[in-house]
Amino acid sequence: MIQLILSDLDETLLNDSGSINQKNIDAIQKFTKNGGYFVPNTGRSYKSVIGTLKELGLNNQTQYVVSYNGGAIVAIEPDGSEKIVAQHDMSLDLAKKIFDLGQIQKDVDTHIYTLDKLFIFNISPADKQYMAERNVPYTEIISNDLAFLENESPVMKVIFEHKDSEARQKIADAVTAELRENVLLTFSSNRYVEFNPQGVDKGVTGLELASLLGVKRSETAALGDNLNDAAQILAAGVGVAVANAKQEIKKIADVVLTTTNNEAAVADFIENYAKK
Repeated sequence: MIQLILSDLDETLLNDSGSINQKNIDAIQKFTKNGGYFVPNTGRSYKSVIGTLKELGLNNQTQYVVSYNGGAIVAIEPDGSEKIVAQHDMSLDLAKKIFDLGQIQKDVDTHIYTLDKLFIFNISPADKQYMAERNVPYTEIISNDLAFLENESPVMKVIFEHKDSEARQKIADAVTAELRENVLLTFSSNRYVEFNPQGVDKGVTGLELASLLGVKRSETAALGDNLNDAAQILAAGVGVAVANAKQEIKKIADVVLTTTNNEAAVADFIENYAKK
C-alpha cells in the first residue's frame, strides 16, 4: 500500500489553467486523513506552493514540499512557519557560470532561484503570463550583474525559458559543454531548460524525505509528466505517468494512467492504484 505520494504540479496535479480539479482535492484529503503523505515534488519554490497546499486542505498539519527539483525539503507548519529540512544548493560561482553560458541570444529568459526568492532576468511575455496564472512571486532584474546574490540566500537552481525547442537545446549544449561534470540538466513544461548541481534531482531528494518519514521505498509513488520527473519516477516504488506525459516518461513508468492532468489524474491514481 502506498504511504507517500510525490507529485509534480504543472501538467500533473494542476489543470492547464493552473487550477486544481475538485476530484483531486477530495481524493488527496481522503488519502491524507487515512495517514498518507501527499507531497508536491516540484521545480518551483516552496513559497509558490503554499496557496496550493491551502486549496488542497493540507495546511492544517505539518506539510512537506520538495522544491527546486530536489534542491530542498521544507516543512510548513499550520501557523505558516517554515523549516528547511534538507538543502542541496549550488555555489554562487557555478550559478554565475550557468547564467552567462546560457545567454546565447537576446530573447533568453533566465530564472535564478535562491532558497527563498525567485529572480527573473529578461522575462518574456509568455513567461510573465505563466507566472501570473500560477501566482508565482518573483523579482524582475534588469542587469546581468549577479553581484547582488552575494547578499541573498544560497542559489538552488538556474533555469532558462524559451518558446523554441532549438533555442532550448542550444542553451543546454552551451552550458553542458563546459560544466557537464558540475550540473544536472533537465527540461520541463515545453518551455524550460533547468540546471541543478550534479547529483541533485527529484528522485534522490524524494527518497530522502521518505527515509525521514519512515516510509519504505516500496510504499512510495511518484507522479509526473515531463523529463524533470524522470528521476523520481525511476526512484519511487511505483512510478506513474499521467496520460499527457511525454513518451519518454511513459516508457519508464510502472503505471501509465489513461487520465490527463485536466481529468483528475492524481485522483485516478489514488482511487485505483494506491491501495494495491
